[in-house]
Amino acid sequence: MLRATLWFLVRLPLLVLIFVVALVMSSCTMLGMNYASLEVDNKAMPAPQLDVAAITSPDGRERNRLMHTFEEVLYGPWPYGMPVSFGDWTMIDPDYLDGRGTLEEVAITVGAGEGARTFHMVTAFPKAAGPVPVVISQTFADSCSVFPDEPVTAADGTVCDGGMMEGFPGWAATQIFGTYIALAPVDRYFDAGLAYASFYASELVPDRRKTAPEVMADMGGPVDPTSALMAWAYGFSAAADALEADPRIDPKEIAVMGHSRHGKAALIAAAWDRRIAAVVAHQSGFAGASLSRSHTGERLDRMAKTYPHWLAPQAQDWLGKLDEIPVDQHELLALVAPTPVFLGNGRRDVWSDPNSSFRAAEAASAVYVADGEPGLTVTGMKGFDPGAGIAWWLRPGGHSMVSEDIDAFIAFLHAHLNHDRLQQTAVTTSK
Repeated sequence: MLRATLWFLVRLPLLVLIFVVALVMSSCTMLGMNYASLEVDNKAMPAPQLDVAAITSPDGRERNRLMHTFEEVLYGPWPYGMPVSFGDWTMIDPDYLDGRGTLEEVAITVGAGEGARTFHMVTAFPKAAGPVPVVISQTFADSCSVFPDEPVTAADGTVCDGGMMEGFPGWAATQIFGTYIALAPVDRYFDAGLAYASFYASELVPDRRKTAPEVMADMGGPVDPTSALMAWAYGFSAAADALEADPRIDPKEIAVMGHSRHGKAALIAAAWDRRIAAVVAHQSGFAGASLSRSHTGERLDRMAKTYPHWLAPQAQDWLGKLDEIPVDQHELLALVAPTPVFLGNGRRDVWSDPNSSFRAAEAASAVYVADGEPGLTVTGMKGFDPGAGIAWWLRPGGHSMVSEDIDAFIAFLHAHLNHDRLQQTAVTTSK
């Protein structure tokens, strides 16, 4: 008994530290102790009801109205006309992954004047005969953590010497949020014939409630963003500018990918930048694919109070009357259509509310069908069809990025980002 007591007392500080880190790092997941409901038929249909014919009309008026309403209510303006510039690629590793490709980096500047923001995008180019598809990933962790042991540029402009995921904090993060919350399994993307690009979102606009609005207001564009989500979405667009200018990348096959808050940004980018050919929005939650009117999980009002800088200031006006909000997230998915979208979910990730996300996908599916594309092809939340226009994915577990998620991402991207194969199939079918 004495030995056990001494063992406990010696380790008490470490146990307390583990508990505190777990509590802080899981504040957006509620520790995943509950299961998301799989029952959707007994819940209200998303509102407002979609006017499918108007949204898909060639005149674009309803689409423009919806985009304007999202800007007015939730996200603030897309930074129309914001300057984007980039330099030459810097070689990081000419024999990356034992010679399978190269690892290179480019500095991208968004904005003008003293307030312009520069971020560094690291890209793994596979050795291939022609231009290849690419997936652009926006990350929580710095490039030092995404590409460990590579001399990429840190957020402070120096060459990496360690990263955010080292030591106990990194170990705790991966235990809670999964192996791939930072680390990039580039070899698996290469196996699928994809280039992989990555940038640290906070290098563009810091994920801090006080600093983010100040940074955005000083970016120097004709229109500056007023929400971090919209700014990060524009970061995807700036990254696409740099990649489509490179002859090694197929400009028609650029996908964007994000987890949690960056899944929200990926959806926004796909709706506002129509060059994007596919989007992976993994566990995007509220202000992403989950319905603002839902009272399950984190809820939009909780999110907006905890992270006010994610949304435009005027979003605060709606937090006490969410049942009256004039737009909801099935309409955001409708704006993404007919671009293929992957909606990733975890059964224990009640915080992100998979149930309302599925109902949003059900409602938006009609817009995909009207545009001549398959929408949501599964009839329940346990199905997965990577070739669908809305590819719904639900696995066990919580708010994280794990190996089976990567498998699902790649299955979806491989189904939708193989332009040459699709062209060949069309030629063969027409004969």
